[in-house]
Amino acid sequence: MKKVLIANRGEIAVRVIRACRERGLLTAAVFSTPDRQALHVQLADEAFHVGPAPAAESYLHVDRLLAAARQAGADAVHPGYGFLSENAAFARRVTEAGLTFIGPSADTIARMGDKTSARALMREAGVPVTPGALIEGLSPPDLLAAAEGLGFPLLVKAAAGGGGKGMRLVRDAAQLAEATAGAASEAAQAFGDGRVYLEKYLSRPRHVEVQVFGDAHGNHVHLFERECSLQRRHQKVVEESPSPALDEPLRDRMCETAVEAARAADYVGAGTVEFLLSPEGTFYFLEMNTRWQVEHPVTEMITGRDLVQWQLGVAAGEELPPQEEITARGHAIECRIYAEDPEKGFLPAVGEVLALEEPESPGVRVDSSLYAGMAVTAHYDPLLAKLIVCAAGREGATTRMLHALSRYTLLGVTSNIDWLAAVLRHGDFAAGDFHTGWIEEKMSRWRGDQNPPGEEELAALAVLASRGE
Repeated sequence: MKKVLIANRGEIAVRVIRACRERGLLTAAVFSTPDRQALHVQLADEAFHVGPAPAAESYLHVDRLLAAARQAGADAVHPGYGFLSENAAFARRVTEAGLTFIGPSADTIARMGDKTSARALMREAGVPVTPGALIEGLSPPDLLAAAEGLGFPLLVKAAAGGGGKGMRLVRDAAQLAEATAGAASEAAQAFGDGRVYLEKYLSRPRHVEVQVFGDAHGNHVHLFERECSLQRRHQKVVEESPSPALDEPLRDRMCETAVEAARAADYVGAGTVEFLLSPEGTFYFLEMNTRWQVEHPVTEMITGRDLVQWQLGVAAGEELPPQEEITARGHAIECRIYAEDPEKGFLPAVGEVLALEEPESPGVRVDSSLYAGMAVTAHYDPLLAKLIVCAAGREGATTRMLHALSRYTLLGVTSNIDWLAAVLRHGDFAAGDFHTGWIEEKMSRWRGDQNPPGEEELAALAVLASRGE
């Protein structure tokens, strides 16, 4: 590989550009009209306009992305995460165009992206799977019988996607028909596939995932687990590694099971095997994300491994190191900084970044695409940056994260920074006692500073920040 087209935007595109630069690879960025001045556009060796603001006409427009790759003379495409990263048709089009797709094969993406086929494959491999039922083509009476067979409450879930889209919680039989229809409609809009299935709802589970990698030489390894239970509307907001819920025997079993899952899928590249962990310590396969994860930095911090470099190396035919050479040390925490207002139901926020000061100190990392003067729009995901810290232990990492959050200055755009600090200060977080519904239970009605600065005060602060005062 000599030049990589990054088919994405924001902090993830910036991260890939920097990794490519360290490897001596040229980069080509793509951008929509409102992203013309985005940081990833400024950092790349070349940048190509691929359409107007709507993602369907730009970052999801396969023909325009491939045209940009041809114009750039790229010989590889990195999809980042989100957008087309788990789209089998896109991966196939990339390889048919004679380019290297930096990720698993199109067949693997299709097989593992379809949740029903993935669950069947995992059962065959002996991986424990959450009890569920296929419902395609079932009559209303048969649908009800399948649901009652699993027992309420249960989940209706999209077969072809994730991220909380196409998902409904069904507490009793009266909700079943409406929830199934609603999930199918949302799944069709989000993924172009309205198939849904039923899954047993586990009460107060934890969400623990394992980072796996495979290469073209048949090697499969893990890089330990990540705790991802702190979620809002099925979206992760705080992640850490190692998980405070696992002892060493359970960690070993879960990581070994994840490698078995990757091997069963004949997996090549970076992937994540996600599990639900019951309060009793039983874990079940949830899904496999056939892409790089937003929360990969916590794994990089504890292992000292650059996962993007691994992606590039595997795509170039390099062999992975043996499992025994992959070790972990310390404790890492990641907080996702969003342009949103926690006091108004986490509504997305827009505005101009008037001033920005991101924390810099040992053990602190910021993955960001922000800069002063940048316009934050409502066109895309409100994720602005990721703040990651690492320390010798969990208590030290928490203290370091709280200090880093207190030093993160972002003026002009409402963010969740203060809310994140409140989450980490909560006694349940300190005790490691939480589950996937914890935020809804404890932090959804949070109220912060009742006297926030007004526009004039923000403008004054921005002037002072620009002068270094």
